[in-house]
Amino acid sequence: MKTLVLLFIVLTVDKGCCTETGDQVLSIIPTTQEQVDIVRNVSTQYETALWQPVSPQYIKEETTVHLFVPANSSGVIRGLLHKHAITHHVLLANTNELIEMQTMNDSSDPRSSSTFYERYHSLEDIYYWIERITHDNPTTVKAILIGSSTEKRPLYVLKLTLNNRPNKKAMWIDCGIHAREWIAPAFCLWFVQYSLSYYNTNPDITRILDNMDVYVLPVMNPDGYEFTWTTNRMWRKNRSVSRNSNCIGVDLNRNFDANWCTEGASSDPCSEIYCGAFPESEPESEAVANFLRNHKSSVQFYLSIHSYSQMLLFPYSCSLEEAENHRDLLEMAQEAAQKIQRHYRNIYKYGAGGKTIYLAPGGSDDWAYNLGIKYSFTFELQDRGSYGFLLPPSQISRACNEALIAVKTIALKVIEKTQDPTDSPRAA
Repeated sequence: MKTLVLLFIVLTVDKGCCTETGDQVLSIIPTTQEQVDIVRNVSTQYETALWQPVSPQYIKEETTVHLFVPANSSGVIRGLLHKHAITHHVLLANTNELIEMQTMNDSSDPRSSSTFYERYHSLEDIYYWIERITHDNPTTVKAILIGSSTEKRPLYVLKLTLNNRPNKKAMWIDCGIHAREWIAPAFCLWFVQYSLSYYNTNPDITRILDNMDVYVLPVMNPDGYEFTWTTNRMWRKNRSVSRNSNCIGVDLNRNFDANWCTEGASSDPCSEIYCGAFPESEPESEAVANFLRNHKSSVQFYLSIHSYSQMLLFPYSCSLEEAENHRDLLEMAQEAAQKIQRHYRNIYKYGAGGKTIYLAPGGSDDWAYNLGIKYSFTFELQDRGSYGFLLPPSQISRACNEALIAVKTIALKVIEKTQDPTDSPRAA
């Protein structure tokens, strides 16, 4: 059966504007090498931004590709597809409405709205949320400044400590490493609120928080995230300036020291998978790496939240080698995927990143694994391409609940595998 190929081409927009009227999402099925070459050319020669795969080099026969067509290029691009008999149809015609829906807010104050966690929030709102959540929970939530971004925005990690047991282990969650993946920061906010609300009432979250402190970085790429709200909804990288190019930004998930800048990354600053000048060249990735190096004795579980494609991935993505504890990681991911399917009837693929998707060196999860955090995962949340990065707010709750099931499943397994048998658990 032919794999459906989705092409989404994104308009680079003027500041203060989202997209032109008439932007469309096309579904395309290239079946020959000639058609593949045409699709690659379309994604590089027009004012476009490739969604998935993230780089033209991954566009192949019978593979899934995502591009998004701006109104001013639609006629020309569809003409090319017709001319070369490439099967295609309009998958989404209401992209402007979807963007408007994503940016609508009823309130920036989590205490004044019951739907706060079912909406997307600007960077300003998220900083305000950090201030409120720490103020309202002074004994359990602490904001730690771990560094700042290229444009000098603060990088705050929230530390959740729900009891004072000595020598506790920890888990790490980062969200928003890629700017346009808005469901990721939404999950980080959701997870913090869920943890605080259901500690002592939900047995799973209670056991996790009794045994682990939790570090949460809600937005790892604040400059890029801000840019997606003000200028270009489809921006992916950070906003650093290259010395040798007019192109802006580094892919932070290619900037860690794990087979850095080998196959699956690019040394071209104009590429969406530009690896940067050297490992940890970016202040955002350097800040995260420094923090984890300083806490590697306690952090047992590393998790990076992304979107979209519904996958539970683990090392390695930087090579095709199997991780030393591959079987454990596979079993954890499999159980999490099965629980998601059982509760929500949604399918999540799972496996080592390099074999499940494609090679992606310089990733944070591989780097964390090599640091010694042997339970390291990347989650790709909803959906599979129907909305892609424009997942409506109405889908946030379900997407976060699916991810929550997976987090709880894996965290409980990590506790089981790492707990000192002499350390008596909290009395039931």
